[in-house]
Amino acid sequence: MSFFECREIKRRFGNFLLDISFSVDRGDFYCITGKSGSGKSTLLSVIAGLIPPAKSDSGRIFLGEREITDLPPGKREIGMVFQQPSLFLNMSVLDNVAYGLVCRGIKKKDARIQAEEFLEPFGLSHLLHESAETVSGGEAQRIALARTLIVRPKLILLDEPMSALDAPLRKKMGEEILSLKEKFDFTALMVTHDIDEAKRLSTKVMVMGEGRKKWEGLPQDFDESRLL
Repeated sequence: MSFFECREIKRRFGNFLLDISFSVDRGDFYCITGKSGSGKSTLLSVIAGLIPPAKSDSGRIFLGEREITDLPPGKREIGMVFQQPSLFLNMSVLDNVAYGLVCRGIKKKDARIQAEEFLEPFGLSHLLHESAETVSGGEAQRIALARTLIVRPKLILLDEPMSALDAPLRKKMGEEILSLKEKFDFTALMVTHDIDEAKRLSTKVMVMGEGRKKWEGLPQDFDESRLL
């Protein structure tokens, strides 16, 4: 059995039908791409549980040996980093990263100790007590990623996390994510519209169109023709 699987998922949103099956192996960096409106971000929201199934919906979602189809987001052991980092701007960088631990019942003092140790591999130690409101775009995404990873989710969802960055910073951030993946050994699903980014970062690529899987394969076999 695959580490993660969407099995015959069918979800209708007005005139749009998400109708898809695919699986991901443990340790994969699986990139999902496709034209605007193809259902990429909607799929991530379904996987994360942010869009709960309606009575007319069908299909099953598995993470490891556990079915998570009907579980609320907090019970799925899935972390998600969005296109916009959504930091708590009235809190310090340290408290932003510690937030997930506090939500899981860890005392604030202990959560801060863990978060402070956790900041170093993300290159954020120098921002420890800075307000999240003052950080750059690249720093904000690293904070969001640290906040997600510190609770050790089994699967990380990345919804175009670098799309707001300029090209050099975007490439640098991609390299940093791969380095962090090697260090923390997580499995990731990332949505991107950037072909070069998908080829550079992924172990496997899926092209979506009109809510369906149009193509799936290795990054070296992926090019612009797959999007047609």
